[in-house]
Amino acid sequence: MQNIITITNGVTRNPVYRMREPVNLEIGKGEHVAIVGANGAGKSLLVDTLTGRYPLLMNEVAYDFSSSGSDMVCDNIKYITFRDSYGDSDATYYYQQRWNTHDIDDTPVVRDLLPSCRNEELRKVLYDLFGVESMLDKHIILLSSGELRKFQLTKTLLSDPRVLIMDNPFIGLDAKTRDLLHVLLRRLTEMTPLQVILVLSKTDDIPEFITHVIPVEDRHVGQKLPLQEYLQKRPEVPSRVLPEEKRRRILDLPYADNLYHAEHIVDLNKVSIRYGERTILKDLDWSVKRGEKWALSGDNGSGKSTLLSLVCADNPQSYACDISLFGRKRGSGESIWEIKKHIGYVSPEMHRAYLKNLPAVDIVASGLHDSIGLYKKMQEKDRAVCEWWMDIFGIADLENRNFLQLSSGEQRMVLLARAFVKDPELLILDEPLHGLDMRNRRLVKDIIEAFCERKDKTMIMVTHYQEELPSVITDSLYLKRN
Repeated sequence: MQNIITITNGVTRNPVYRMREPVNLEIGKGEHVAIVGANGAGKSLLVDTLTGRYPLLMNEVAYDFSSSGSDMVCDNIKYITFRDSYGDSDATYYYQQRWNTHDIDDTPVVRDLLPSCRNEELRKVLYDLFGVESMLDKHIILLSSGELRKFQLTKTLLSDPRVLIMDNPFIGLDAKTRDLLHVLLRRLTEMTPLQVILVLSKTDDIPEFITHVIPVEDRHVGQKLPLQEYLQKRPEVPSRVLPEEKRRRILDLPYADNLYHAEHIVDLNKVSIRYGERTILKDLDWSVKRGEKWALSGDNGSGKSTLLSLVCADNPQSYACDISLFGRKRGSGESIWEIKKHIGYVSPEMHRAYLKNLPAVDIVASGLHDSIGLYKKMQEKDRAVCEWWMDIFGIADLENRNFLQLSSGEQRMVLLARAFVKDPELLILDEPLHGLDMRNRRLVKDIIEAFCERKDKTMIMVTHYQEELPSVITDSLYLKRN
């Protein structure tokens, strides 16, 4: 069989990026592969080796793209990492930028970033699947997290690659789009020479067109297995991961003495948000009472993250709206920083903006000050609180590791600890389980459920996966696209 990618005794020159033993791997013509493993196991390191990002000591990666019109790796292999990158604004992107309309004119529109395509049928299929026509004149900065993924997929597939590598492609997409993407990828593998390599943390959604699975564990590349053989051997995730001792520690946390104790946590009265000609939210009335746990859902681009940006006062338009938090009307003289002290928050936008290469414990500590980065010297009592929560999330060993050297899943666990670190009265979780492996997903659900058992804790959670919702949910709100 022709192998399109062959690695023989592969050892990267830089020890920082090495697996624990030499990599030996063959991916044959017609094989579609899922690379699976826990957060931090080394999946991305393997992909970086496959794509030639890191030079090897002896034998370089061998490629055979004989059926392609080009021998160049960059023409034949496309890798989408889905770091929620907003087009060409990477270097200057900052948290809250998406909500600041005065920055919009400095960012390109979707139409200008999509390449031309010789295959008109493929272009039409992609545009129909992802609703691209409705996004063409939108500035890239205004795309929701899910819309951004659709744009990146369209842009990459229009370039007609020989091998498409995608890192967790289904997270952040609504259920309908996930199903359609499964169908599209299967059709593309049947109709074209395209071969697909998926990097998956969530191993319960391996598409049926995948032929082989490569498990990665503790920087060790396991044997390539046929899909059905892997599925038979795949370990079951326990129904509960958080140890009872840690659950009791969460339940027994002492309560702060500066709580608001308001009956109404969030009140929105006829709230509308517009960007140019597009209405995101229209005349929305919503009330969240103390102790309620809300599931916020809706299709990609329906306004879920925009709604949360209003609650967190990250959206400048929030000051023109009739909004009350903890019984205090927005704009009536209250300090938003005082209110933020009572809110814990994590979101794809926050993850995208966190480009601070600080020790993980400093990232957690920044949650005590609601900052992106840590600008105050950490006190010992604060360090103890941060270490306490990092232990709860099972990431104590990451305390002194630099944030940008962590895997995306490890980074998400750090940002989750940041959201909990001040024991907030209101917990806002926007797609909190993005990129987490199966065990960590169950662990975080356990932590959320234990936290919400405590008196007067209020939560708003966004997810596109119903099975991600914790058992404590009491209410739900579904947003429709305008």
